[in-house]
Amino acid sequence: MYMAERTILRLGEQELSLSHPDKLIWPDMGITKLEYVQTLAQMAPFLLPYTTGRYLTTIRFPEGIHGVSFYQKNCPQPKPDYVRTADEGGVRYVVLDSLPTLLWMGSLYSLEFHVSSDEIDNPIPNTWMLDIDPTLEEEPRLMEAVALVGGLLHSLGLTAVPKTSGATGVQIVMPIERGPTFDDLRRFGKFISDYLVAQNPRLFTVERMKKDRGDLIYLDYLQHYAGKTLPSPYSPRAREGAPVSTPISWEEVQRNVKPAEFNLRNIVDRLRTHGDLIAAAPRQNLTPILRSLPKK
Repeated sequence: MYMAERTILRLGEQELSLSHPDKLIWPDMGITKLEYVQTLAQMAPFLLPYTTGRYLTTIRFPEGIHGVSFYQKNCPQPKPDYVRTADEGGVRYVVLDSLPTLLWMGSLYSLEFHVSSDEIDNPIPNTWMLDIDPTLEEEPRLMEAVALVGGLLHSLGLTAVPKTSGATGVQIVMPIERGPTFDDLRRFGKFISDYLVAQNPRLFTVERMKKDRGDLIYLDYLQHYAGKTLPSPYSPRAREGAPVSTPISWEEVQRNVKPAEFNLRNIVDRLRTHGDLIAAAPRQNLTPILRSLPKK
């Protein structure tokens, strides 16, 4: 069978030379490199708002998901002129803020996009997040746990959006009005997590060491902090089934959806139907609640 060596993609005034377009990246799904890059192009209006202005860490898989992989923080070289960078801590990060940059990263087999909690130009966060991290690879109680977090937030008059990690867990994403610092948000996360552990000791834990968690679901309120990263909304993940980190509705939580249901094969249709659930969520004011919490 003939295998193309190279395909040229035209992006307005830019051209991207895509080598080995027929290479299988997700063999179980039959997703080739060309299809992956084309899907990224369709996802770009939804993904780029969450990567623009943040420090990017990618995971590259030059031989597909079953091959050798490596994390990359420093911008690959040589880089096209349209790729912007930002320096921090001796690292020159890619600023993933345009369609050509996204597709260039995809052409380099970047299969996951992890972004910093902190923004490049603003030290005051605009989002609070809680990482719900199961100890078990397959956790049948995951959506029960997510619903309990959502119920507690609702009781405080707050609205948030669950987002599958694309792996085994879920992150709760709450757009907030700027004002609280990352330390303030950690106090809020600790309050939420400690309360849930006290109320549901057979389900939740805040134990950092995985070996000490048993089968409990870890509430990681520490991961959302300056310098730390989490998968961006709409980031693919390098796992079988080609899952995508996807915002979901509370109705879907109640239906006990599985994170693997959202993948590169169906994400574009989902976005056309549902839009971006995080962008549609109103920003919450945490200042009144923070005033009532202990300072430490």
